[in-house]
Amino acid sequence: MSNRFNFIPTPLNGLYKVERKLIEDQRGFLSRLFCADDFKEIGFGKPIVQVNHTLTHKKGVIRGMHFQNSPQTEAKIITCTHGEVFDVVVDLRKDSATFLEWHSEILNANNQFSLFIPEGFAHGFQTLSKDCNLIYMHSGFFSPDSEDAINALDPRLAISWPLNIVEMSERDKNNPMIKDVYKGIEII
Repeated sequence: MSNRFNFIPTPLNGLYKVERKLIEDQRGFLSRLFCADDFKEIGFGKPIVQVNHTLTHKKGVIRGMHFQNSPQTEAKIITCTHGEVFDVVVDLRKDSATFLEWHSEILNANNQFSLFIPEGFAHGFQTLSKDCNLIYMHSGFFSPDSEDAINALDPRLAISWPLNIVEMSERDKNNPMIKDVYKGIEII
């Protein structure tokens, strides 16, 4: 059992809320964002190959719902280092018992939670404060040929975004709705 993380299962199989345990003293704290040995506890044994950082200035902005198709699927670890976000994932795994179900968590700089998102999930978020910084750790390299998205406002998903939407990119506004024939992502 990890002495740096608590891995908290969610209703979506393989998706974990990750509580980071702080080492604190009068100077401040140390927070570990990732340790390969510890993440093996939840079945994540792939290397982190890419780390990205986003900044979103306005409160109420939606980014997402992005993913990569097979064979370039990727797991992600999402951490909010400044501000607060309503972080959402949608299970797109073919034949999953929770196919097309979504789950959300509040991530912020104070609660010390991250989200471990396994392969086959779409990811997005809405900012709940100004100037939100997120760190993304990826198990796969970005592949433009495998990049895909679903519309964050798709009525079939019925995601309950907590704030009025003040902004979305043109790309995200035009992401496709899920069709009845959509079969999901096959994890290879």
